[in-house]
Amino acid sequence: MRRQGSVVPSHPRENLPVVDNNTPSGPSQGEYPVMSPTSSDKSVLALAWMMVLLPALGVPSELVVQDTLKSAIVAFGVLGSALLFFWQRRSQTVTIQWHGLMWLPITLMFFALGSMAWSHTYLAGVEAIRWFLLSLLLWLGLNTLNRDTVPTLIWGIHGGATAASIWVALQFWGDLSWFPQGAFPASTFVNRNFYAEYAVCVMPFSVWLLAHSRNSRWLGVLAASLALNIVALMMTGTRSALVTMTLLTPVMVVVLVKFRRQWGFFRWSRKTQVLVAAVFLASISILGSIPSDNPRVAQENVGVTAFDRGFARTSSVAKPSEYTEGSFSVRSMMWMATARMMIANPWTGVGAGAWEVQIPLYQRADTVLETDYYAHNETLQLLSEYGVLVGGLVLAVLLAYLLHAAGTSWRLKDADQPEAPLRLVTLISLMAFLLVSQAGFPLHMAGTGALFSLALATLAGSDARLGLRGSLSSRTRTLRIAHGVVAVFFLCACTALATYITIQAVQAERKIVHALHLGAFLGQELPGTAQPEAVRKAEFLQNLREGIAINPHYRKFTAVAAEQLTGSRDFANAVWVQETVAASRPHVPAIWSGLALNYAQLGQHDKALIALSNLERLKPAALETLNVRVTLLTLAGQADEAVRLLKQSLDAGQYDYALLQTGYAMGLKVHDQALAVRSLELFNGRWPQHAADTYFRLGSLYATSSAPDHDKALEAFKQGIAAVPPQQKDRYRGQVPIRYRSQM
Repeated sequence: MRRQGSVVPSHPRENLPVVDNNTPSGPSQGEYPVMSPTSSDKSVLALAWMMVLLPALGVPSELVVQDTLKSAIVAFGVLGSALLFFWQRRSQTVTIQWHGLMWLPITLMFFALGSMAWSHTYLAGVEAIRWFLLSLLLWLGLNTLNRDTVPTLIWGIHGGATAASIWVALQFWGDLSWFPQGAFPASTFVNRNFYAEYAVCVMPFSVWLLAHSRNSRWLGVLAASLALNIVALMMTGTRSALVTMTLLTPVMVVVLVKFRRQWGFFRWSRKTQVLVAAVFLASISILGSIPSDNPRVAQENVGVTAFDRGFARTSSVAKPSEYTEGSFSVRSMMWMATARMMIANPWTGVGAGAWEVQIPLYQRADTVLETDYYAHNETLQLLSEYGVLVGGLVLAVLLAYLLHAAGTSWRLKDADQPEAPLRLVTLISLMAFLLVSQAGFPLHMAGTGALFSLALATLAGSDARLGLRGSLSSRTRTLRIAHGVVAVFFLCACTALATYITIQAVQAERKIVHALHLGAFLGQELPGTAQPEAVRKAEFLQNLREGIAINPHYRKFTAVAAEQLTGSRDFANAVWVQETVAASRPHVPAIWSGLALNYAQLGQHDKALIALSNLERLKPAALETLNVRVTLLTLAGQADEAVRLLKQSLDAGQYDYALLQTGYAMGLKVHDQALAVRSLELFNGRWPQHAADTYFRLGSLYATSSAPDHDKALEAFKQGIAAVPPQQKDRYRGQVPIRYRSQM
């Protein structure tokens, strides 16, 4: 006999307490009642609150990265839940569960620890910590989630996703600006893709919660909140998530129909069924049709309602231009570069977390900028970093297990069939995760990474309850009192370390981002009430130095600070910032290019040549490299050699935007009018959208040369004014020399 809120073990009372997920619990016909908080489910309650706070909370400032907060929530949530688990059992010998799935994140964790010795130490260490937390979360879920406690967790997952969807709706409809936004609307995730990937993975669990509920008081709220989550997903216009939802909806419907006798909705009255369906459809129809009042939504020109935006973005995947000019073309470049990295390092990969360090070595020669900091394909990134021996094996085992679990779940019969709905919904969530992983990096995000581990834990716990046997099936282990005490002390140490790391990360980000805010106004005139330039500059440098001293690996931020210093012509400080970036990311051409130019500006030509040699190592035949060499020769007083290299490249038809600008500037510097004119004419032929400015410079060149050509100057000014919009013609004419103005 079992009371609500407690589970009586199947073994005699005199035996020692056991955490045993093999023992079926809960009513027949698949009912999953929610337990009240008791000593037996505090760990699950802590995990549920973690999943509420994770998507719902955000930093209302740019001074801390959003995923830093979310990573801290996961770290403290997992460690706190584990401490609760062991503290409750500190004076007991208990039986715990172990599942073969545990070896997957543990294997990746040990590989990451090992790669600290030969790859990027800091990034590999970050990966090791991430896999440790995901391993601990998987183990904790395996030993705490059962038929009674799973609904508590799923309520938390759904509640957090709904809170995040409310933020999306407020941002879409009313331009709520509490949280910094990159790609808008992003809820608390800074990028709408991050939110959308999380939301589409949560959706199957939300459907489970609604379809399995037997409490009519909450059915309307659940139906409306599920509708809100779907509409919020459409508001983002994230194509990978929208396509995933479209593909998996029929799968979800089939599961609902096939196992209908195991769902709560099968026992609803006909009136309740109609009412819930009406609330759900009406909520989607109304919420999806409300137009946005946010000007940023209108500027994107992809619809002002959730329906319009979702349809327009989903249908855009069929446009050929998306694969030649759109974001897919950019991602395909990353994927091909990652494939080259895999081919070059097939067995051991480049090291855990080292993709962003090594990827410049495998980009095409004509790539101007780094593509990104992640491969936007978790499969490729895992194989490129961990190699075929580790990454490939882990991936193969995971996919084989999921396929086997799907087949097992589909074939469940009789007494085991109540397990099928939860297992299949969990598999659908994992399928959504795998699909969006092919165009994003959800495994590297705190929210989706935690959801992934909990989904695997749910399946593993179900394996234990079903008594499945096999190489990856559940096993029981004895946890003695001494082991529990050691675990408590170990987790306390981990919590202290997590606290230190979090404080350091927040301090580093706050100082560096604050410096960037100050640096944005370097060299600009501000109102009289503003701080003097010298005071702002000193504060900028102090924050930057302190932030880099804490963590010199914030490459994305510190490189921006170097650009700000270069723009204000503070080459000395720009150099030391770029040196820290180059030490952490030695294969980024843009860093060596900037270092070479800044060394040259400081007159440190030997160091400039060393930086140039690193640039040539990475891009020996690139026009960017030639442009830097020409500039260094000019600054070193070797203008004749610089002009020779320029003309040689122009004769070969090899030039880009920057090289032609350099050619024009060099022509003016050495009084070589032919070079300056040729550079402008070639520029105008390749970039006619700048015709007004190009022709004005041509006219000025002809008019002010040592032997002025007034006819060519007048013709250039006329062609320039013809390219100017009507409302700007008077202003353009006013800048033309008086001699030619009257003839235009």
